[in-house]
Amino acid sequence: MDFATLLQVLDSTVRLATPLLLACLAGLFSERAGIFDIGLEGKMLAAAFFSAAIAAITGDVWMGLGAGIAASLALSILHGLASITFRGNQLISGVAINFLAAGLTVLIAQDWFSQGGRTPSLIGAGRFEPIVLPGAEELSGVPILGPIYAELISGHSILVYVAFAMVPLTWWLLYRTRFGLRLRAVGEAPEAVDTAGVSVVGLRYVAVGICGILCGVAGAYLATALQAGFVKDMTAGRGFIALAALIFAKWRPWYALYACLLFGLLQAVALRYQNIDLGAFVVPVQFMDALPYILTVVILAGFVGKAIPPRAGGEPYVKER
Repeated sequence: MDFATLLQVLDSTVRLATPLLLACLAGLFSERAGIFDIGLEGKMLAAAFFSAAIAAITGDVWMGLGAGIAASLALSILHGLASITFRGNQLISGVAINFLAAGLTVLIAQDWFSQGGRTPSLIGAGRFEPIVLPGAEELSGVPILGPIYAELISGHSILVYVAFAMVPLTWWLLYRTRFGLRLRAVGEAPEAVDTAGVSVVGLRYVAVGICGILCGVAGAYLATALQAGFVKDMTAGRGFIALAALIFAKWRPWYALYACLLFGLLQAVALRYQNIDLGAFVVPVQFMDALPYILTVVILAGFVGKAIPPRAGGEPYVKER
């Protein structure tokens, strides 16, 4: 593999890791507050559809982004009502959201556009265009560092930079602010937070709302930046991969970044290298496509017992009288 090919693989890694990273951070906020959310997939899917649909109708990708975030927030509120207010089973609520999003997106897409559950292809202002950073063209001729800056760091859409900026911001919020301390405490000992006079329900709703916003951005990125429109089930299990990355990262922001980059690298390699000839045998393309999902199973099987989730996670809080 030469240097140019390596840069292309790493560039694809960054692009493919972005929706995983956003969804992983979304799950981190929610689960740190004690609300398990396996509905990340459904929220991303709903956001992807509504962002692409509104962008196609209006020709404005920012309106599409707003619509995607609103759709994801609506599902987050639904999950909050089921699991926080009515103290329902959080896993069942998440599964219901996934099924709801999978069915409604195709149904509405067919009713609005009559293209077999797809949206029209996005062009021009209906998509997020790559951003060329200052000095990228001038430095492209510099050996090693020039191509890294011009091709790997520069040339991504604004949502990619937002996703990577969210990692240090999430770390700062969780570990350097009073809000973060209370949020983490709600996931570990909600009775202590309640005793201190802080609303457990309110904090959990805030965490679920942040989760909805980040999932909305992740879904919008898929439909308006990574691709040019919505297709049926376009999230392709990314929400579940993000959950596996979250467990692998042990609910820590910087580890989440590394885990998502690992998954993104596997997807990039699977897309670029297919039917690899190892001499004795040829690795089939189906195995390469399945690599990210195989790693998901391996991580869930090997690390679930080692990664300790928030102590109060998955349990509805009942205020003592």
